[in-house]
Amino acid sequence: MGASLPRDTRDTLFLLAVIGWVAFMQVGHTPWWCTALTALVLVWRTTLALRGLPLPGWPVRVGLLVLTLAATFMTHSTLIGRDAGVTLVVVLLALKTLEMRARRDAFVVFFLAFFTLLTHFFYSQSLLTAAGILVALLGLLTALVNAHMPVGRPPLSQAARIAGGMALMGAPIMLVLFLLFPRLSPLWGMPGQDETGRSGLSGSMKVGQIAQLVLDDDIALRVRFEGRPPPQGQLYFRGPVLSDFDGVEWRALRSGFSQSMALPTDLRVSGEPVRYQVTMEPNRRPWLFVLEATPQGPEVPDNAVRMSNELQWFTQRPINTLVRYSAESYPTFRYGPQSQVVALQDQIALPGGFNPRTLALAQALRREHGTGPEANPRLIDAVMNRLRTGGYSYTLDPGLYGQNTADEFWFDKREGFCEHIASSFVILMRALDIPARIVTGYQGGEINGVDGYWTVRQRDAHAWAEVWLQGQGWVRVDPTSAVAPGRIGSFERLRAPQGALAGAIGNLNPNLAAQLRAAWEAVNNSWNQWVLNYTQGRQLDLLKNLGFSSPSWTDLAYVLIGVVMAVSLLGAAWTLWERQQHDPWLRLLRRARDRLHKLGLESTDHTPPRELALRVQQRWKNDTVDAGAAARLAQWLLQLEAQRYARPGSGDATLSRLQREFQRLAWPRNTDA
Repeated sequence: MGASLPRDTRDTLFLLAVIGWVAFMQVGHTPWWCTALTALVLVWRTTLALRGLPLPGWPVRVGLLVLTLAATFMTHSTLIGRDAGVTLVVVLLALKTLEMRARRDAFVVFFLAFFTLLTHFFYSQSLLTAAGILVALLGLLTALVNAHMPVGRPPLSQAARIAGGMALMGAPIMLVLFLLFPRLSPLWGMPGQDETGRSGLSGSMKVGQIAQLVLDDDIALRVRFEGRPPPQGQLYFRGPVLSDFDGVEWRALRSGFSQSMALPTDLRVSGEPVRYQVTMEPNRRPWLFVLEATPQGPEVPDNAVRMSNELQWFTQRPINTLVRYSAESYPTFRYGPQSQVVALQDQIALPGGFNPRTLALAQALRREHGTGPEANPRLIDAVMNRLRTGGYSYTLDPGLYGQNTADEFWFDKREGFCEHIASSFVILMRALDIPARIVTGYQGGEINGVDGYWTVRQRDAHAWAEVWLQGQGWVRVDPTSAVAPGRIGSFERLRAPQGALAGAIGNLNPNLAAQLRAAWEAVNNSWNQWVLNYTQGRQLDLLKNLGFSSPSWTDLAYVLIGVVMAVSLLGAAWTLWERQQHDPWLRLLRRARDRLHKLGLESTDHTPPRELALRVQQRWKNDTVDAGAAARLAQWLLQLEAQRYARPGSGDATLSRLQREFQRLAWPRNTDA
């Protein structure tokens, strides 16, 4: 069908297809009406091109522009900013095709499309996004090259080959700039997704407000251990600690009390540390996830870190880009006060009017197991045994809880996911006058057999408890391990529902599905490690490998300037060599053409030798003196053409022989002189 279309129609349809791909990549980040309007405009423009109909006038285009501005403002409450700006750019790119009448308009569309490509990095810098952008980039380059070939009907494949060659020639320059150009701080953040109803972490925890939890398979962080990793059941990556409870929601303890009222950290570690490296995905939070317990802060590029008295590590700014840091943790540790302090009263506080049956259960347990600090370990064991033997279950679909969430868990529903279990456990501990709080983070993970990294996903988000015991300080207790031991170990993990394609492959061959997933994640991790995580520090490390003892930004600039100069000199030398080594056949033909020009016989660079021979014969055919010389010159020109285009082995003269004969030729005279 493309071969029968006029060239303008064919080129327009190709450009519209590329623009459609650029806009399609933004479907997940723009409002539904933006996608619908963009698709409608592109389909309309395609119909106009196929039918050869005139483009709409300015009133229609202005009306669509006003509609776009109004819809953008209603959706985003502004016309500026990242999300509103991307929405406008996508729609305006489509609208611009409605006034694409000349090559100048096409060039505006090209460069607006290039700009739209850049906006994809506002939302994702993944390998899949980069691959999609590469396809769009090659398509736009092909259309741009094709627009600079206005004569005839060159095939799009020819323009694509030229565009691909241009991209390959630019790749070394891109690599040098990537390695040596100063790494600036990100100009934008990487947004997360709404976590409501999905597994993952937030700064607070509303118990029982989610009837069904959807497991999120997105990767939260990747970990590479130095040496033997700890058992999976000991992989607790510590996050926010929640101590303030209002009956419905758990939050971090309110700040505002003096340092004298704060709980001392008093961290004591022993044994051999676990050394590892973490690659953490952006989460828009100032949290660093490390194994318990980590006395020394990880080094995060361009971001200061600090540890709270609850052993949580914070950064100075939210993590909006992929970061990598090394850490050293001690699985064996103790921390917190060893004896009663005033600040522990915050850890046993409960709001009035909630969970009366849980309070009654606490009184019954106290009567059975005694009172005082020495009875607290027995009480904890009794509660854990109740979880193991009381018919409690771990589920992602517990239904909605009411006001008294702990009562419903202990006596009615007897099921929930980790937030229900941890919250109900801590409420019961506080009812027993045992200081307790909730710790959130990630637990477990799975090793990728391809690259050896441990992958921790959002579905590995977990909530556990800490209780304070006299003489021991804070002690981790995971009540979920009593209800569902497989959640903490390496078996019986709840899985997120798979898509249709992944589910089909998994049903046919589970091992193949797991291997494909591991391979893809290993490739994506390599992209993260070597491309997205190429930081300022790694640039300076590169200079160290090049021999700089204490590299600085000045050294980096010198190296970059030196490389640019070396490449420029190399390009100049190659150009000189290329000129000297240019096609000798073309050089010989040019010498003959220049000689004939001096004799008054004009020709162009595209005049073939056969045509020159014919002109020579016609010019001097009636000249009795020079007819013989003209005939020999015409014969030489025909031999020159045969040497280039004749079938190999046909016995034609060699180029060196023709060059010698050219020196001995007797040239006719210029009869016009």
